[in-house]
Amino acid sequence: MSAVNPRRWWALLVLAAAQFMVIMDTSIIGVALPEMQKDLGFSQGELQWVFNAYVIAFGGLLLLGGRLSDLLGARKVFSAGWVVLIAGSVVAAAAQNAGVEVVGRAVQGVGGALIAPSAMTLLMMLFAHNPKELGKAMALYGAAAPAGGTAGVFLGGVFTEWLSWPWVFIIYIPIGVATLAATKLLPAVGSRRGAVDVFGAAAVTAGLALAVFAVVRAPEVGWSSTGTVVQLIGAGALLVLFFVIQKTVREPLMPLGIWRVPRLGSANLAMTLLGAAWIPMWYFLNLYLQQVLGFGAFESGAALLPMTGLLMIFMTLITARLLAKVGAKPLIGGGLLVLAAGLLWLSAVKPTGTFAVDVLPASLVAALGMSLAYIPAMMAAMSGAPQEQAGLASGIVNTTYQVGSALGLAALTAVATSQGAGQLGDLPALTDGFSAAFVSAAAIAAAGGLITLLVMRSDKAAAAQSDAAPAAHGERAGV
Repeated sequence: MSAVNPRRWWALLVLAAAQFMVIMDTSIIGVALPEMQKDLGFSQGELQWVFNAYVIAFGGLLLLGGRLSDLLGARKVFSAGWVVLIAGSVVAAAAQNAGVEVVGRAVQGVGGALIAPSAMTLLMMLFAHNPKELGKAMALYGAAAPAGGTAGVFLGGVFTEWLSWPWVFIIYIPIGVATLAATKLLPAVGSRRGAVDVFGAAAVTAGLALAVFAVVRAPEVGWSSTGTVVQLIGAGALLVLFFVIQKTVREPLMPLGIWRVPRLGSANLAMTLLGAAWIPMWYFLNLYLQQVLGFGAFESGAALLPMTGLLMIFMTLITARLLAKVGAKPLIGGGLLVLAAGLLWLSAVKPTGTFAVDVLPASLVAALGMSLAYIPAMMAAMSGAPQEQAGLASGIVNTTYQVGSALGLAALTAVATSQGAGQLGDLPALTDGFSAAFVSAAAIAAAGGLITLLVMRSDKAAAAQSDAAPAAHGERAGV
């Protein structure tokens, strides 16, 4: 393969479409959740598993997906991911009960975990020859995320209102087939020898799943109950086992030396807390619109379009320019604090509230904070990594965002349920529960902002540390 691929911009469209679909998969179901709850028999607390089944499989297997991409060839793994995602979509669309629906969503997550890291590897292969082109490609690839979020909100409302909720999964089948047909535009890479750390992948995925399960069940069985304590201890033991495996196996999923990359630790912490605040906000805002304000599915989707539209505009047109001028640290820290302000404003929702007063302005402030923090945090995590570890750094930062999303949603669902969000039909109790979740999410975002401003190195300091890294290989990793 030549150093410069003449079809690289067409190939970028295929990769951006993949990013678009993976992100749309997390937003399109939000509007459909109440209808799925009615038809499939989910309880208010169990409903989050429609989201978390995807996130746990996706986040837990991202590192394995990256490793398989390195060994088997990125294009092969990218194509395999789409096959798995299509299969999961068929199962989720055909589900007649809650259990089958959760299985379908988990299979979709496995597909996403194969697609996302292989897409990033292919992007780096296509554009690494020219830093200017790579920056432009990264911006376009990044813009696909808010575009997918926007499309998911709108299409989720359209399908649920005028067709039925299974269509939020059926839509992936024709798009997936079209994407598979277009993979011939992507560079082919031969496989190479190497081991797959199956035990490490199993440990991290099982640990994450057990932790989320324990937090979800805790309000029902008690935080101090034997079951909850044993499950949390087991989750911690599995995650510790994962790190032990990474230190001892010959070819780990996550070589621990990667943490010497400047700002990788602080950027990943910021992404964890960003996911833990943002995704629960999205989840509970959908429920507030439909279960308290009485919005239909289409109305709810349309109500969230201003927020997702602002995200898309800022991420594509403004954040990149600000990043070049002021650096990542103030944008990540400031963005998280702005997100916290929007969430705190949302916590003032009322049972008799209105969209224009109680939701719109606060949601726009929250979206502004997210748009300022997300891409700078992603770039900060990857900027110091050498080219051969860029895919790994990308996989780690995507994983931490998904882990934060899953654990944040589980914890804040427990908070909301304990404050009354499980009492369907009781509008004051529902509102109190949702308000408590927004306050908790605001605290998480504020903590992330303050920690970032206090701990993260500036762009200049990180660049200096990166230049000095070879001489200080054995020193402690910097944040």
